[in-house]
Order: sequence, then structure tokens, then C-alpha cells
Amino acid sequence: MPIDAASIGQRIVVRYAVGGTGPSGGPAMSDVIGRVRAVDLSAVTLERRDGRTQVVALTDVVTWKPVPDRPLRRRRAADASADELTRITSLGWPAIESLALGDWELRTSRRFTGRANSVAVHGDPGVAFDVALDRVVEFYASREVPALAQVVVGSAAERDFINAGWTPMAGYHGGAVVQVADLDPAYDADASARIASTADDDWLANYGRVNDPAAARAVLEGPATVGFVSIGSPAVAIGRVAVTGEWAGIACVEVAPDHRRQGLARRIVETALAWAVERGADKAYLQTMRTNHAALALYEPYGFVDHHDYRYLEPGTTVSSQ
Repeated sequence: MPIDAASIGQRIVVRYAVGGTGPSGGPAMSDVIGRVRAVDLSAVTLERRDGRTQVVALTDVVTWKPVPDRPLRRRRAADASADELTRITSLGWPAIESLALGDWELRTSRRFTGRANSVAVHGDPGVAFDVALDRVVEFYASREVPALAQVVVGSAAERDFINAGWTPMAGYHGGAVVQVADLDPAYDADASARIASTADDDWLANYGRVNDPAAARAVLEGPATVGFVSIGSPAVAIGRVAVTGEWAGIACVEVAPDHRRQGLARRIVETALAWAVERGADKAYLQTMRTNHAALALYEPYGFVDHHDYRYLEPGTTVSSQ
């Protein structure tokens, strides 16, 4: 049976030819396990457990079969490293343009949010640190946007940036916190909530903070598995959930001012988490300002706890793009 559109959403294992000769003298092969996210006449795209995607040409497929969904919580959310979560959160909020610098990600998205317009610092840049900084500054200078680095507070990378003359971003008050939670297999989704695959004008109007709708949609709709939750017509409460491998990212929970204190935010979160579990997520993360006490209180009953803080740094006056 071929891999076709009916396989989308299934978790499968694929054995495929990689070229050359294997140890036994026959064709060299490899295996990959993942959830089918796309398939056409030439290739299948699989999303692996770590959120990365792999494309396999159908002509290289030797055999494949469905595999059961893994048990929930094979690994606790709190056990993930800060570097791993920085990469996962970046996949859940993908930039319009992204360029790899070793493990680092140079991101720009026409100034829509700091997360999509900064270098995500995780892992090794693959070059000497001073060379990496020069390339970061040059990347953003060539696009005529400010250079920013998203760094984990208290990390060695943060210290290296500060020692190189980078300073906290001007006008940015406080830092942001990443919280994580292990997901429950059963949530009480709101039957009246709508979940769409795109952000329509009604949803964006409730989200606000959008000067460039096209750029906002490109980032918000970027993940392969993303849902835009809304309640009411027109919407009076919204949220966004992106599933990346085993992780779900909850974001953009907003309630119209004259509809607050009615439990709508809780209904949005519960619906988003239920949707994510149905799509294979067993862990969740969120990113919010450390000073956003209302948001932190909203998520606490769902088991969200602090994982790490991050902030944005910019080149000091002594740092140049030369």
C-alpha cells in the first residue's frame, strides 16, 4: 500500500534507501519514525519526535508501516534543557526568514515580535564566538533591522554576549519566562469554540499588536500543525496552539475587555490543550512576560511551572558590523 493523503496524521516508520552499499553487501538503508505531515507524488514529509522534519523521496521508500502512538509522558517536560526548549519554541513561532549559524538561528520577520526578529541562541554557532557575533550583526545590518539576541538568563551564552559588549535591549522592561507542563490525556474542550488553521481578520483584530497583517500571518500560520481558537461570533476570546513533535505551544490568549472574568480564557486554554493532545502532544510550553501575573495565574491550574527566563540583548555602542 503506498503512502498517500490518507496517511497524513499517522505515525509511521519508513525504511528507505540512502545510496551506496550496506554492511551486508546490499543497498544501504536507514529508518525514520515520525508523523506524516505532508505527502505528494514525489515525497513524504515526516515530523519526528524532536519537532524536526525529514523529507523522504517516495522512490527511495523500501517499506513502511504504521506504529502506535507513544505512551504519554515518556519524558517529563521539566527535564528538557533550555537549549532544547529554545529550539522548540522557535519552531512553534517560525520566522519569515531563518538562517542557520551552526545551531543558532538568525530570524527576521519584518519586525513582528522579538521572537521572530532575533537570533535564537542555543547550542554551538559552529564558528568562534567573535566570528559568530560579527555574522549576527552583519545579517541584521544587511536587512536594515536592529540586531537582537534572545538568550537564556544566567546561561554561559548570556555571559559571553555581555562580555562582548552587548546590553539589555533599550525600552524592554523585565524579561520573559518559559513555563512547561506535562499534559493530561483528557481535557474539557469547549463545544462552542472554533478551531481554524488560519488567522482570519476577526482573530487578528482580537489579538492586536499587528502593524503588518501579512507578516503576522506568515509567522502565526507558519507551523505545520497550528490551531487558532476562538469563542463567539464575532470572536470575544481567542488563543493559538502549535504542535511541534511532542510539544504544544500555547500563545495569544486574549479576551475582549467587556467579556473578561467570565471564564473565557480558561475555556480557550482547555480547548487548545485538548486539540494538542489529539495531535500527539504530551508536553506544553508557554512564553509570557514575567510581570504578566494574570497570565501566570491562568496557567497555574494546568500544572505550568517555571522552566527558564530569557531576555533580549543588543550590541553596545562599541560593537560594530565590521
